[in-house]
Amino acid sequence: MTTGQTAGKTGDCVLPSTGKSGAGPAPTAKKSGDRMLACRYELKYHISDAKAAAIERYVRQFLEYDRYSKLQRGGMYPIVSLYCDSPDMKLCRETLTGQKNRFKLRIRSYTDEPEYPRFFEIKRRINRVIMKSRARVMDEDVKPLLVGRRLPPRGYTTDETALNQFQLYTMTINAGPRVLIRYMRQAFESTSENRVRVTFDRELCFKVTDAPLVRLGGSGWQRNALTEGHAILEIKFTGTFPAWLIRLAELFELDARSVSKYATSIEQACTLGFCAPVVRNGWHG
Repeated sequence: MTTGQTAGKTGDCVLPSTGKSGAGPAPTAKKSGDRMLACRYELKYHISDAKAAAIERYVRQFLEYDRYSKLQRGGMYPIVSLYCDSPDMKLCRETLTGQKNRFKLRIRSYTDEPEYPRFFEIKRRINRVIMKSRARVMDEDVKPLLVGRRLPPRGYTTDETALNQFQLYTMTINAGPRVLIRYMRQAFESTSENRVRVTFDRELCFKVTDAPLVRLGGSGWQRNALTEGHAILEIKFTGTFPAWLIRLAELFELDARSVSKYATSIEQACTLGFCAPVVRNGWHG
């Protein structure tokens, strides 16, 4: 399935239990440049659950769970992102039309507990290179920062350059909250100089909203058909593509393609009639 296609059915989406509340990346998350691949190449594949299981077994020969998957039973941890876009859905349109130079604005979290941080993220694509920057903030600061206010002193540090850039982009295109995207991630990575990260994303869900809240829970979630019986495989690397990954791609006949969690969620929301008027009108132009 390529970006823009839908299949299967959608319905109520219930967040599965992951064990200890708040057991995820948030407690030890650090600024860009620690474990996050801030500048990288990225390949995406839409694969069946059966193929995902086989690829997982293959990957285990070369990589280990990342530090967050190690904390969870089955290696799966939740991610939720609040995506922001212009009233006419400029960023979504650029994804669907395959613009080579584009960006996304999102606020990410790994838990609903207010004492853990949220992350303002800019994900840029410049031709084939992905550049990602993010700023760590606390939950109570999300709403004022989204409307352009300065970060108040809260006793923590953040990447102010990344935060200021996020606010500038938001102001330039008049961006606001459009949709929450939630999924379960299983992640593997190497610790060598040539960083490699392989992730499997499953149970993709969305909820249209204009509220400046980043929450995993609550009602109104809908399943994205993209992961009904399928998973999204992402391979991220910073240097030379390792030989074992070439063999993996050949062995499992992988075909890289554009797979956008954001764009497919917006399209399905509008098709199913769950869009708020501002989103629906912006989408259909």
